[in-house]
Amino acid sequence: MTKFTVPTRGIVSENNQAIFDNLQKGLGFVPNLYAYYAKNETALGDYLALQNRKTTLKAKEREVINLVTSQINGCRYCQSAHTVLGKMNGFTDEQVIELRKGSASFDPKLDALVKFTASVVENRGRASEESKDAFFAAGYTEANLIDVVIIIGDKIISNYIHNLTGFPIDFPIAPEL
Repeated sequence: MTKFTVPTRGIVSENNQAIFDNLQKGLGFVPNLYAYYAKNETALGDYLALQNRKTTLKAKEREVINLVTSQINGCRYCQSAHTVLGKMNGFTDEQVIELRKGSASFDPKLDALVKFTASVVENRGRASEESKDAFFAAGYTEANLIDVVIIIGDKIISNYIHNLTGFPIDFPIAPEL
């Protein structure tokens, strides 16, 4: 079995060391996912630029997309990280579980986002007409649709990296569903 390791600051490039320093300063640690990207000269900076881009969606909405996508893709790392981030953005433990299970009974607009995101991910971009109609009826726009797809793409990148490598999860482990 192939063993994948997470690089430490001392073995990555100078450019990635500077990014590690900024992450350490901002987050208090360098998450293993980000550190793993530093095995590639440009991937960490590129990924962080994608993740930190300006969006039409609120932080809570982004976490909905991250949780739903990570659940469908079976990424334990991202489920765990986004459970923490979801709670930091105001979701309760129960709401995070409900989002991961595919609904948001506590908020009709977020429920439409959950179902649209799930349909996009499960159908590889060919979301059901019903989920698209509900998404737009909830007040979302075509600009929001573009951002949903970009955020799904961002999360798929992370999900696939962790699903391929299985490096240690450095967040409290999210409960299994």
